[in-house]
Amino acid sequence: MGGVRVLVGTRKGAFVLTSDEERTKWDVAGPHFPGWEVYHVAGSSVDPDRLYASQSTGWFGQLIQRSDDGGATWEPVGKDFTYAGVPGTHQWYDGTPHPWEFARVWHLEPSLTDKDTVYAGVEDAALFRSTDGAQTWTEVRGLREHGSGSKWQPGAGGMCLHTIVQDPTNDQRLFVAISAAGVFRTEDGGATWEPINKGLLSDGIPSPAAEVGHCVHNLAMHPSRPDTLFMQKHWDVMRSDDGGDNWTEVSGNLPTDFGFPISVHAHEPETIYVVPILSDSHHFPPDGKLRVYRSRSGGTEWEALTNGLPQENCYVNVLRDAMAIDTLDNCGVYFGTTGGQVYASPDSGDSWAPIVHDLPAVLSVEVQTLA
Repeated sequence: MGGVRVLVGTRKGAFVLTSDEERTKWDVAGPHFPGWEVYHVAGSSVDPDRLYASQSTGWFGQLIQRSDDGGATWEPVGKDFTYAGVPGTHQWYDGTPHPWEFARVWHLEPSLTDKDTVYAGVEDAALFRSTDGAQTWTEVRGLREHGSGSKWQPGAGGMCLHTIVQDPTNDQRLFVAISAAGVFRTEDGGATWEPINKGLLSDGIPSPAAEVGHCVHNLAMHPSRPDTLFMQKHWDVMRSDDGGDNWTEVSGNLPTDFGFPISVHAHEPETIYVVPILSDSHHFPPDGKLRVYRSRSGGTEWEALTNGLPQENCYVNVLRDAMAIDTLDNCGVYFGTTGGQVYASPDSGDSWAPIVHDLPAVLSVEVQTLA
């Protein structure tokens, strides 16, 4: 089957949306796991029928679900997320010893080369890896053993590892982002890590240019340029052209540089998308107008994309994992809102239409391009 499959995680279940290459008519399946928070649903690029979902509630804890038929059926798989490293204690937010706690899985990142390998970013901030289709999990312990953990602080949503980016040219190279610690890179498959936050400036921390302590919201990379990274930070849109060693601000003429998602066009490495919201205390679009902003120059110069989006009395938010890009020739862009809408643009953002509305608040959006 050709076309696209959009995977949506919400506050009350998961949904699978499918369409042909025209992307004008959509089939909606779900909710899967109704009543559960589904923080992330992700599909393998090696086997598009292999999907993973992070399912949690305050009552029953955390589960990982796996599908081997594109979301038609699901089964719960391993939940052995046991923190390794120094047992028992961690320098907590106030500097006192405190046990590590496992609250939820924020992000699932399937391997680019093996359908049975998948990474998980969790709260409290740590990275896990499974090599058997999520049946068992092992902590990538070098990250928490980096030594800077006493300087990590929780963001508004908790102290979470929420972003995982793989270098498609080097399977030993990974980037992760933690709120609020910053960005870390490994060149040896996770054995050792280094913070890569030079150029970030953050008000509200003891040293605005500190090595760690920055609230990074999201990262994006185009597979043809693995040394170029784009970042949506807690204030500031940033860019690095040396694998994260140095960052420069590219917020340019955005109406506000606060937001959560950032994505890169599938075929244009210098075309990026963000969704600005008013501020860190007002999580809604400026002037009540829902606008995606696109830069075709890798930042600094931005244009508002509004065709088909509500331009009055709109007070929704778009969360960090709630934007995705397909790889069809005419690149499609998708995002979901806390108001329960999922919007699609089949023409790189020039025009928009809702795929579905009145869902629970959308937590994540991913898209698979199907052969």
